[in-house]
Amino acid sequence: MQSFENVLFAARAGAEWAWQRIYEELAPPVAGYLRAHGAADAEDLTAEVFLQVVRGLDGFSGPEAAFRGWVFTIAHRRLVDELRRRSRRPETLVDEPDVTLVGGDVEEEAQAGLDDARVRAAIAALPDDQRAVLLLRIIGDLTIEQIAEAVGKRPGAVKALQRRALKRMEKAYPFPALQR
Repeated sequence: MQSFENVLFAARAGAEWAWQRIYEELAPPVAGYLRAHGAADAEDLTAEVFLQVVRGLDGFSGPEAAFRGWVFTIAHRRLVDELRRRSRRPETLVDEPDVTLVGGDVEEEAQAGLDDARVRAAIAALPDDQRAVLLLRIIGDLTIEQIAEAVGKRPGAVKALQRRALKRMEKAYPFPALQR
């Protein structure tokens, strides 16, 4: 397995395998972060994020954790841009029919669907800044300092937002896993 420094060096030199490794490792959590934030087309926005990563790679320096933080900072800024653009030009969405394959344990699938809906509702109910902090922490696996840099806040403010988000979720949607 290649070290991060070697992968970064190879990516800067244009090695396809290095870009593939970077993309395969970071694209799923970036897309998940964007999707959880309500991005209209998370896959397209993820592609835009990685296009920006390609353009800015020569200007990046630092270890792997800093690289991850840098990528999520780009993702957060692209998301903010998209949300601003959408607020100026609201779209009318057409719901696509939900096609679900039949099979498996119906009760288990129904419970999983309810749990998923409750988690999505809990996240959607959070104020934007709390949602951003929580999703960058959980999906992005970023440190408080990296989140602070991504959202342009102080680490203390990020900790407070995270604490308020978790309390708000626990109060409004009492999940058994969150009970102490």
